[in-house]
Amino acid sequence: MSAARALVLLTTLILPAVPAFTTEPMSDEAVLREIKEVLWPKAYFEQDTALLDRILADEFKLIDGSGAWSTKDEELEWVADNEPSYDSLVFEIRRLEIFNGDAAIVAGTGTVHASDETGPYVAEYQSTNVFVKRAGVWRAVSSHVSGYRREQVNGQSAIPSR
Repeated sequence: MSAARALVLLTTLILPAVPAFTTEPMSDEAVLREIKEVLWPKAYFEQDTALLDRILADEFKLIDGSGAWSTKDEELEWVADNEPSYDSLVFEIRRLEIFNGDAAIVAGTGTVHASDETGPYVAEYQSTNVFVKRAGVWRAVSSHVSGYRREQVNGQSAIPSR
C-alpha cells in the first residue's frame, strides 16, 4: 500500500473520533462582554499592556473619578508602571447597547476587593465605555469612571449588592 493511500485510510479512521470544534463567531454582545468582564480586568491585573493596547483605540480617552483626562499612551504607561494593589476586580455590566452594528455603550459597576495598612476593604465604582467596531474589531474609544466609594470590611462585604 502506498504511503498516500495509508495516510488517507488512517485519516478516515481517526477523524470521526476527533471532537468537532465550533468555528462560529461570537456575537457582538458576547465579544463586548468578554472584553469588559474578562480581558480588560485581566490586562490591568496582569499589567498586560499588549492586551490593553489591543482593547483601546488609538484615540482612546479616559476621564477618571477625579475628572482627570488621560490618553491611551498615558494609560498604557500607567498600567506598566503600577503593580495592582488589589486582590480581585469584577465588572458587572448593567447596560450594553449596540447602535447600527458599529458603536456600543457598555456601562456597569466595578467591585474591587483589596487590603492595605488599614485592613481589608471593598471599593466600588461606575464605568461607562464607548466602543466602535472597525474592520470587524471592537475597540474602546472612551471610558468615564465615577462614583468611587470604599468601605472597610469586617468579615463581610461592606457595600451591599444591588
